[in-house]
Amino acid sequence: MDRVTDVPENFARSADPVRVNDYDSIAEAYSADNEHNLVNAYYARPAMMALAGDVAGRRILDAGCGSGPLSAALRERGAVVTGIDASAGMLALARRRLGEDVALHVADLRDRLPFADGAFDDVVSSLVLHYLEDWGPTLAELRRVLRPGGRLIASVDHPFVAYTIRDPRPDYFAANSYTFDWTFDGQSVPMKFWRKPLHAMIDAFTTAGFRLSVISEPQPDPAARELFPDDFRDFSTKPCFLFFVVEVPPSAEGSHD
Repeated sequence: MDRVTDVPENFARSADPVRVNDYDSIAEAYSADNEHNLVNAYYARPAMMALAGDVAGRRILDAGCGSGPLSAALRERGAVVTGIDASAGMLALARRRLGEDVALHVADLRDRLPFADGAFDDVVSSLVLHYLEDWGPTLAELRRVLRPGGRLIASVDHPFVAYTIRDPRPDYFAANSYTFDWTFDGQSVPMKFWRKPLHAMIDAFTTAGFRLSVISEPQPDPAARELFPDDFRDFSTKPCFLFFVVEVPPSAEGSHD
């Protein structure tokens, strides 16, 4: 696969008014926090890596790679990684982290991806799908770029958290959005998420042609107990994220269209 370099070498933040889900405006601060915090460094990423297992030699697309910490961990285990993200600012940080030998593309997961059918053995998508109202077109594209027998490993906000803690709603079965502000280094950005009941998530995967393999509700890395004593118990006793492994059936050769 040819490597396409479309990430600005010296990314400049826009002076536009604050936009929803504007990762460009918080890229540096968000990435720094993500590096060592409990939620990402000791919970979400270890869980994704555990589900990925032995990735040596596997071609992996990191869909929504951000500044590249998961890509870096996969590459350290021998994977051949390609990263995509809608934020040029986050990808500029990923380029700094990963160097020039990793393919990075600015790409919106709602659009057709710049890859051939069956280009990857795995796709990882960590805490990304809950930004999308309609998973259908995105999952269809991710399935297209996976080889027969390939895996999509994805994580999202747990429905329990989305409906009972963050902007609570009385109807669990209603698919709807909610917005709240993230603040990093004094900069606040409104973030919009879409929540779905569990059955709607599973239906989206199966409708796209995936076969459900694993649903996981992991707990934090035990190493976090000493580092984050105040928060460790909460994350060990309450769900936060939900993890899926879904597979393209091995007999799917030639059935991407």
